Amino acid sequence: MNPAWTSTLGWQTDEITGKTSEWLEHPEDQAKTRSEINHLASGGITPNFENRLRCADGTYKWLSWTAVPDGDLIYAVARDVTAAKEQAETLRQAEEQLRQSQKLEAVGKLTGGVAHDFNNLLQVIGGNLQLLSKDMVVHEKAQQRLQNALAGVTRGSKLASQLLAFGRRQALEPKVVNLGRLIRSFDDMLRRAIGEGIEIETVVSGGLWNTLVDPSQVENALLNLAINARDAMEGHGKLTIEAGNASLDDAYAARHADVAAGQYVMLAVTDTGSGMTPEIIEQAFEPFFTTKAAGKGTGLGLSMVWGLVKQSEGHIKIYSEPGEGTTIRIYLPRSRQQEDLAVDMDTGPVVGGTETVLVVEDDEEVRATVVELLTDLGYKVLRATDAQTGLAVIDSGVPIDLLFTDVVMPGPLRSPELARKAKERLPHIAVLFTSGYTDNAIVHGGRLDEGIELLSKPYTREALARKVRYVLGNRQSAQPAPSPPPPTASAETVATASLTSPLRILLVEDEPLILMSTTDMLETLGHMVFEATSAEEALSVLEQEDVDVLMTDHGLPGMSGADLAVACRRRQPELAIVFSSGMIGIPQIDGHQLISDAVLLGKPYEQAGLATALAQFRRK
Repeated sequence: MNPAWTSTLGWQTDEITGKTSEWLEHPEDQAKTRSEINHLASGGITPNFENRLRCADGTYKWLSWTAVPDGDLIYAVARDVTAAKEQAETLRQAEEQLRQSQKLEAVGKLTGGVAHDFNNLLQVIGGNLQLLSKDMVVHEKAQQRLQNALAGVTRGSKLASQLLAFGRRQALEPKVVNLGRLIRSFDDMLRRAIGEGIEIETVVSGGLWNTLVDPSQVENALLNLAINARDAMEGHGKLTIEAGNASLDDAYAARHADVAAGQYVMLAVTDTGSGMTPEIIEQAFEPFFTTKAAGKGTGLGLSMVWGLVKQSEGHIKIYSEPGEGTTIRIYLPRSRQQEDLAVDMDTGPVVGGTETVLVVEDDEEVRATVVELLTDLGYKVLRATDAQTGLAVIDSGVPIDLLFTDVVMPGPLRSPELARKAKERLPHIAVLFTSGYTDNAIVHGGRLDEGIELLSKPYTREALARKVRYVLGNRQSAQPAPSPPPPTASAETVATASLTSPLRILLVEDEPLILMSTTDMLETLGHMVFEATSAEEALSVLEQEDVDVLMTDHGLPGMSGADLAVACRRRQPELAIVFSSGMIGIPQIDGHQLISDAVLLGKPYEQAGLATALAQFRRK
């Protein structure tokens, strides 16, 4: 025994003399070492054979052997290659993490695009089902079917949310929370979810640190882990939930390239179930991977937990053996800030209001649904198809209390820029974003930008009502009391003025209900109305009748309202023009107003607004 044995492995001569090589070998290497020795005994040589030998401190080192046989003896030279093996393993882990990261990036982009369109579809379906439910309140069987359909919308929404979570593309709203309090407040729901056959033990260490995380997403993650544990225990066993402080040192960080050394809050979920093999552990976080029977799980639960932890700059680790149960530990970075107070909007009353809301949404069906939902809640609603159009509505001077805009919009003007410009023009306007997928417009570092309010699609009528009232309430509490408006002429005064000089009005509107109600209001004011549902029909009427005013919507089937106005002015240069729409202001071409003396009447309007708009032509 030469000094290298002691310097490399730590053994003294008297500790190792008389021992067999098997006494030193790593159990996993013994079989291949015996095979290599048999190879030498048969006359072969060993140019480069690697195995692990035990050190005096109980650890193992990798040795690379070169050996030749000589009768009953083996002449061998060994090199310590432990550092090289560790470097190679670190490189392998880094390559694996890069591969995983690239895969996640690709899946994330796919899920983001799919979730946006999917959630828009769910919003249309869910919104209309809720509106239909009000009309079918007396039909018990129809109500049950509607509730079943709405349950399907909820399941679809959860699926899209899990996909976004795995792709690390959900909009987190992190708060400084104490996980101990969060776990205790969630205890009753957990017990209902996993059943009475499973004992639950909660262990929270004293002096638990705070962490910065989205509390609702942590609850979802905890629920997913508990349900997985319940299934692994087949409904009977013990579930232990622990929360404690943890410090991950440099040595741990070196072995796990995805984690930085530092202080963390540890959340562990342990079950007494069937456990996992190493092969299953390796795939456990993959989306759609599941060991459950068909129809028993989506394979997205652990994927969602993994995505949340990574997006929260944390670390997750599985410890499990077949038949020995499973422990999943989550490490979330420590926060030194004070715990945030919880604000629960889900328990507030479902009420509407009378404020004016500008809805900016490019999807026609989603826009129609949300406009009807808001109108049903009592709000006055203006509409725009993109951010540029929304800005035109704001520039028209129509009073607006809330900008409700989708995040992902077509066109050169992005929604956050629209919100900024809206605040410049109307300092007291409230802003509420909505989206099925936020991209990076209002989310940075996986977290919702400070001061941003978001209502994720698909949302229910109740969620919409509560969120709108919450955002409007915050705006009103933050702004000074408004000064009283200057006195204006009453609707009756304006109406009386109109009656003294009736107008011949060509009304062009493709919505039958709006056409009928506007005609009634105009005739009540004493005017004569000629109706048309398209620009082409309006031109035909103009050839047969003398009119004083063209009142037209912007968006018409076929020729647009703007083109109609131009065509009418060519035939009758003195014709007064009223553009009536909830979508945009007076049409512009190359930044210049198409018809500078036109009057804009924003929808929805009342009889007094109609009279005021028409009275402007009398003053001219």
